Amino acid sequence: MFMVCAPLMAVERLQNLQERFDKETHAGNKVKILDKLGAAQFAAASSAAKAEDYSTVGLTFEKFRDNVRSCLDLLTKQEPDAEKHSDAYRHLELQTRRALREVDEMLNLVPLEVQPPLQLVKQDLLSMDDKLIQLLFPRRSKDTGPTPPPPEKMP
Repeated sequence: MFMVCAPLMAVERLQNLQERFDKETHAGNKVKILDKLGAAQFAAASSAAKAEDYSTVGLTFEKFRDNVRSCLDLLTKQEPDAEKHSDAYRHLELQTRRALREVDEMLNLVPLEVQPPLQLVKQDLLSMDDKLIQLLFPRRSKDTGPTPPPPEKMP
């Protein structure tokens, strides 16, 4: 009985978290929900990979990527100064890094013919992670040009 109910409860929990995420209008709360939702999505993707259901794996990671993009867009609209309101930005950046690790692990598990969608998700997550870093650390991420060589020492 438990073996049948556990996967159904996980799917229902994932759906409930996704609905909560979709309805949330505050960026900070949306990022917090994404933490739980992401964990549930990664668990679902792992289960699908074990069952060799690779289309579900791809769709799950694509949905997570879309959720990260949604959070990032809402954050930049509601709290455009990432340095001043950095908590949600930092939290989202950490979640994006976690997702990148999960995608890398999955790329090692799935067959070569189903890797291209995951590689696209990885590239999108990398670009969003770069944007988050730039928003969090604008002075450090600007290209300041080449640094001059150190002065030569006189004997």
